[in-house]
Amino acid sequence: MGPIWGIDLGGTKIEGVVLEDRDHPKVLKRFRLPTERDKGYEHILLQIAKLVEVLCAEVGIRPTKIGIAHPGTLVPTTQLLKNSNTVVLNGRPVKKDLEEALGIPITMANDANCFAIAETKMGIVKDILPGAQVVFGAILGTGVGGGVVINGKVLQGKHGISGEWGHNFLDESGGTCYCGSNGCVENIISGIALEKYYQTIVGVRKPLKEIVRLHEEGADEVATMTVNRLITFFGKAMATIVNTLDPDAIVLGGGVGNVDLLYTEGVAAVEKNIFNHKLDTPFLKPKLGDSAGVFGAAFL
Repeated sequence: MGPIWGIDLGGTKIEGVVLEDRDHPKVLKRFRLPTERDKGYEHILLQIAKLVEVLCAEVGIRPTKIGIAHPGTLVPTTQLLKNSNTVVLNGRPVKKDLEEALGIPITMANDANCFAIAETKMGIVKDILPGAQVVFGAILGTGVGGGVVINGKVLQGKHGISGEWGHNFLDESGGTCYCGSNGCVENIISGIALEKYYQTIVGVRKPLKEIVRLHEEGADEVATMTVNRLITFFGKAMATIVNTLDPDAIVLGGGVGNVDLLYTEGVAAVEKNIFNHKLDTPFLKPKLGDSAGVFGAAFL
């Protein structure tokens, strides 16, 4: 056993961490640099290499391997990145190029998978259900995504899309999604989708937090319609996950995951839709916040 290294490759920052070891994940050092993606692909690789050198100097050792959290999907068959909002990474062999630049093996997974493994190994799942074998980490924010952890390891899948429940079909009312499909989960229960639903009826855009507050005060009929839409379709969408994976725990991340009603009325809606007479799966609020990406990367 020895230190484990993780890097979170974000759109605006690249953060690295060195943890003492897998069983005692004490932070030895954290450091971040700007991504500066406007300077191009090669510059991002140089920033990552610079970050690793700084960490090496601080902790006095060099890594033998590194885990990296990234936006988008690393296609298993081609090893090229796709669907990254840092568009200069798309279509590029990021893993291969980084392994050549750093001279060590790299393991990569998207940020939702890293969120799931971090909350399993260091976060709320470890605190409440340390023996959990199957964990689903759901991201409900600007978009909807997810990660699957089985026996302490991230499930990547044949196509690298394991956990992508945000692009399952949910309801025609979601309309056409950017992915080209129709009625995706993301187009119905993401924060942006719910705010657009409210705006379509009222003509005024409000943040979801404000919509939820208006509903709870009983002050806005359309706010109540919007929250009811969230609860109803969260129940239907999440029931598919429970029926398919039957996880030991589900962790809800992202801004929509902060809506307290999901843990009461939302869970009740899931129970109505699953293939069982009751729902015992705990729905948990995450513990690690923005640190989940870099911590999860280390556990890759």
